[in-house]
Amino acid sequence: MKNAGEKNAGELSRRQILAAAGFIGLATLTGCGSGDDGGDGKDLSKKQNGAMKEYRAGQRFKAAKPLSFSMLHNNNPNYPYKSSWLFWKEVTKRTGITIKPVDVPLADYEKKRGVLIGAGDAPFLIPKTYHPGEVPFVSSGAILPVSEYVHLMPNFQDKVKRWKLEPELDSIRQSDGKYYLLPGLHEKVKSGYSMSFRTDTLDKLGLTLPETWDQVYDVLKALKSEYPDKYPWTDRWSVNTPFPCGALFGYLGQAYGVKAGWNYDNISFDTKARKFVFTAAQDDYRAMVEFMRKLVAEKLLDPESFTQQDDQAVQKLLAEKSYVISANPQELVQNYRYNLEKQVKGSKIEMIPVPLGPAGPIVLSGARLENGIMVSSKALKSDSFVAMMQFVDWLWYSDEGQTFCKWGVEGTTYTRSGDQFQLKPGITLMGSDPDAPKDLQKDFGFFNGVFTYGGSWALVSSNFSPDEKKFQDAMAQRTQLPIDPAHPLQSVEQEQATLWDTPLKDTAIQNTLQFVLGKRPMSEWDEYISELKAKNMQQLVDLHNKAYDRFRKENG
Repeated sequence: MKNAGEKNAGELSRRQILAAAGFIGLATLTGCGSGDDGGDGKDLSKKQNGAMKEYRAGQRFKAAKPLSFSMLHNNNPNYPYKSSWLFWKEVTKRTGITIKPVDVPLADYEKKRGVLIGAGDAPFLIPKTYHPGEVPFVSSGAILPVSEYVHLMPNFQDKVKRWKLEPELDSIRQSDGKYYLLPGLHEKVKSGYSMSFRTDTLDKLGLTLPETWDQVYDVLKALKSEYPDKYPWTDRWSVNTPFPCGALFGYLGQAYGVKAGWNYDNISFDTKARKFVFTAAQDDYRAMVEFMRKLVAEKLLDPESFTQQDDQAVQKLLAEKSYVISANPQELVQNYRYNLEKQVKGSKIEMIPVPLGPAGPIVLSGARLENGIMVSSKALKSDSFVAMMQFVDWLWYSDEGQTFCKWGVEGTTYTRSGDQFQLKPGITLMGSDPDAPKDLQKDFGFFNGVFTYGGSWALVSSNFSPDEKKFQDAMAQRTQLPIDPAHPLQSVEQEQATLWDTPLKDTAIQNTLQFVLGKRPMSEWDEYISELKAKNMQQLVDLHNKAYDRFRKENG
């Protein structure tokens, strides 16, 4: 999950299709899965030290004897690590397990993680890993194929089955058919970004909030007609990202059923043709580009949107040089609304559900998995391996464990009525009560991104502001597009794909911007496609389709 203060900017790009794991039918503790994954290292009879004999989903894990496990801990500067956190003490009190954190600063986390794994010094549990961050460690055998051991994790299996997450999880299996990361699991897609409008200005002009992109165009035209010297819409999230206007392209692309902006990936699956195609050569991608070109050509969207700093875009909004800007629920409340109220008397700003386009009421697939946990191969040598997997299952995947990681201890840090959670007086979370002397993250260690992600919609939405709740509830009604089918590349193919990927991606993004800004006429689209072909577009697509056919034949 995203923590307070973590950059909103690049988040969607790396969270497109996150982490991976799959459902293996219930089996005995010492059994070998359900035939999903067979193979070695499966006799767990000598690894039962401290394990619960009859551990089931929904039951609290309690080790048969006190145990401790080492874990890499991503130290977030927004809530620096404290050994005195109630979190650590309460985990031990409830489960009999002591977590031994190996503390690494957030800025060095990925680098230090790689060094520790490479040197064989990694702790047993390695959380906060974003797929495909696990892939470099697969061939050396340094991390476990966790898919072989999820039969020890009844809560994990239960959620995968009930929430029908198997396709998501399949999509990140490696070419051996196994996966090496236990991800955070979401019941529903959580959307991030959309447009926000100055509703007081719309009211003044007798305009209503748009629900479709055609209506967005009409509202922008009406604003332009009233304020001819202004760009009605200025935008942001264009710096430190390979795809400028990453949020805007992301949700506009969604309306056309294509991956753009932070969601961009060279390869997309064409469900009608049942094969992979090049994303930025699709007809629907072209239609999206043409729509954006129209907005820029008619001076409805500020061309500086694609180059300016975020602060410059926000300053234009606050100075009433524009009335529309991309938002997420946090920025809407904590930045735009907060600052507008101070500067512009009577101003109101609202975020709308992503406007509907040709693709209808859909959301792109892949956002139901989050960053997750790698397990060091050394852990399998421990006689307490089974207990460790049961503990991971309870803390990260049970309803009780997830609620504990997020909200803390009932009666101490929060009170609860049904699905409604209320922090105890004197405790703040991400600025919810600026005058409170205590902070749920900094002083107690809860709501820590290492432990808090995924979960049921009720739990995920339990800390939403009213604005976010309204937005997410509307988006949750939409149909999720099918996930791209599994097509893992073999290592030689992966090396080849990497060489082709970057030049193609650069060409696609540069030309997208040139078309949108009118620096290249849309009549040159066919020439652009030829340029992609010259950079091995077809070879890349063929490579992915070959892998897709192979995986289908081998795995049914």
